[in-house]
Amino acid sequence: MGEKRVLPLLPLRGLLVYPTMVLHLDVGREKSIQALEKVMLDDQMIFLSTQKEVSIEDPAEEEIYNVGTLSKVNQMLKLPNGTIRVLVEGIQRGNITSFMDEKTHVEVEIELTDDVEEKEAETEALMRAVLAQFEQYINLSKKVTPETLASVQDITEPGRLADVISSHLSLKIKEKQKILEIFNVKERLEHLLALLNNEKEVLGLEKKIGQRVKKAMEKTQKEYYLREQMKAIQKELGDKEGKIGEVSSLKERIEASDMPENVMEIAKKELDRYEKMPNSSAESSVIRTYIEWLVNLPWKQETVDNLDIPHAETVLNEDHYGLEKVKDRVLEYLAVQKLTNSLKGPILCLVGPPGVGKTSLARSIARAIGRNFVRISLGGVRDEAEIRGHRRTYVGAMPGRLIQGMKKAGTVNPVFLLDEIDKMSSDFRGDPSSAMLEVLDPEQNSTFSDHYIEEPYDLSKVMFVTTANSLSTIPGPLLDRMEVISIAGYTEVEKLHISKNHLIPKQLKEHGLKKSQIQFKDDCILKLVRNYTREAGVRNLERQIAGLCRKAAKQIVSSEKKKVILSAKNIEEYLGKPRFRYGQAELEDQIGAATGLAYTTAGGDTLSIEVALSPGKGKLILTGKLGDVMKESAQAALSYVRTKVEELGIAPDFYEKTDIHIHVPEGATPKDGPSAGITIATALVSALTKRAVRRDVGMTGEITLRGRVLPIGGLKEKSLSAHRAGIKTIILPKENEKDIEEIPETVKEGLSFILVSHLDEVLKVALAGDEK
Repeated sequence: MGEKRVLPLLPLRGLLVYPTMVLHLDVGREKSIQALEKVMLDDQMIFLSTQKEVSIEDPAEEEIYNVGTLSKVNQMLKLPNGTIRVLVEGIQRGNITSFMDEKTHVEVEIELTDDVEEKEAETEALMRAVLAQFEQYINLSKKVTPETLASVQDITEPGRLADVISSHLSLKIKEKQKILEIFNVKERLEHLLALLNNEKEVLGLEKKIGQRVKKAMEKTQKEYYLREQMKAIQKELGDKEGKIGEVSSLKERIEASDMPENVMEIAKKELDRYEKMPNSSAESSVIRTYIEWLVNLPWKQETVDNLDIPHAETVLNEDHYGLEKVKDRVLEYLAVQKLTNSLKGPILCLVGPPGVGKTSLARSIARAIGRNFVRISLGGVRDEAEIRGHRRTYVGAMPGRLIQGMKKAGTVNPVFLLDEIDKMSSDFRGDPSSAMLEVLDPEQNSTFSDHYIEEPYDLSKVMFVTTANSLSTIPGPLLDRMEVISIAGYTEVEKLHISKNHLIPKQLKEHGLKKSQIQFKDDCILKLVRNYTREAGVRNLERQIAGLCRKAAKQIVSSEKKKVILSAKNIEEYLGKPRFRYGQAELEDQIGAATGLAYTTAGGDTLSIEVALSPGKGKLILTGKLGDVMKESAQAALSYVRTKVEELGIAPDFYEKTDIHIHVPEGATPKDGPSAGITIATALVSALTKRAVRRDVGMTGEITLRGRVLPIGGLKEKSLSAHRAGIKTIILPKENEKDIEEIPETVKEGLSFILVSHLDEVLKVALAGDEK
């Protein structure tokens, strides 16, 4: 019986460590890392044993070989990717007697075994035989260097010799493990001798096969030259096989296509060049690909528009609720098309927050008028060649995305969606937004020039629809070529209808549920809208509905519940506590805090602006990640208040003795724009006069030094956010009166709009109570 020890286990994958062997290991598994850390705290001794299957991540007892190696961890290095590189040295063979599974790692009880040595003379003879065979193996194998032989010859211990030679052989893990498990030195040497004999024979056969392959390759080269000669003879004889047949088929396709005369002439000229060029030439495949593009592009094929206005209106209403402006624009286009029979395709730009249905609306337009639909995303496009294509002189040249899209559409009049046009950017590879000017200009796009195709291509019949989240990042000249249609967020009532008519039926179908199995009550949908989502569109709302469908499906399958009824009372059981507080209006009138209305890329939002006064030297402190324009609005508001100190009953020297701190909460979110001007001024006056601001009043408007209130944008989105937040009164610039028409009736009913042209009017409405 050998010495017994309890040590952490490190299972090895695809390799094995012999005693006296030193090597590096990369350790990545959590249990193995924990074992190493324990070892480094103790005596650096660990037990290494190989697992039977490499692919198993967490091996069980029976999946690890019992015989392994007691080893010492000499060095440990943490790599940037999280793995640990260790230098281990094999010490002695050991046999696992039992496993002890700790929480963090596996520990094993091992019995250490010494090498069993017998008759000296016989062992010496075996050592010499093994060395002789190993020398022959090295001569045949290119994997082992001759220096290895010199290092092996110096070894005098028979057991160590067997282990070192085994580690240099290209053996499978099973074979290497077998050698590790032989404790008797003489038996180990005999087994190794047999293995070396076998390996030597295999290497000899490999050498023979290599020579045979070399002869076969020489024969293949000879056949290649003969075949090339045969092709030349076939050409002389007018044989239609091979390239000649391919050229004639391409010629037929060119003549059968509808390409214009000038393009057809170029295609035929290129075909002549292709015919005369040898197949081995690199340019041969370039010309072939170019001809294929010319043949496959639609030049005259077009779909017939379905100009039935009631049908188009029905389709658009089926797919989308609301969005009257866009639908009217499409129907107007169809009506004019019906009267004139020819009209250049309009270029619509749908602008709105994410999730309001811009992309799906373009698909719906194509379905309504019976055209093919093609979409390309311009998000992140920086290279001008993405739009215009590469010149054919470049390796791997191809047409731009417009031409690729036209090939995919297969007709000259598809509905072509250019998604995310506001997210193009320019760098050293050119300016793709400038390249888009030609595409989106009805006066120019009838002769669109792609660098790859080179010949003008007519895009005038295409109906281009572009989408954007914000107009601010679209260059002016590009914006000028598009008809901008703004799609604001949906009201609660619209979201309720969209959920009932579109989202719920779609999610029921996707989750394999029937209407008889699940019922969404109206109050449940409204609670989802108010308390579980905060967005202009309906994307998150759809996710929440999908989540409820999954929970319902699980209940129906597991508990054999026949029907799940979802209402505002039981929705928390499924989705947890509400994520958002419905109604962002203050609970009571506040001094020095006013509610502004902001426009964001996700629709509108309410913005609380706070002012705090403290004794000081007249410093103005602005916080809340404000942009330059908003900071300047705050300074303008302060300057206005200083000119009105007597009228407002404020101490004339307040700016010398008081520090003013203006803060906009949600400090991590960047905020900018002039429309917070009157809100900042109101909060400032409130703080200085100790008069509270009415909690149910929201306001928006730019301020001048004389107190004039200038118009702002995004009124519809801002009104929706005010309505959602529970605000009853909105103060807005008089010049924005025209924009009130765009606000949905359901929102208008719950709001009262006060039009102002001067800050004095704002203060009369916004400040509550008597002056102190």
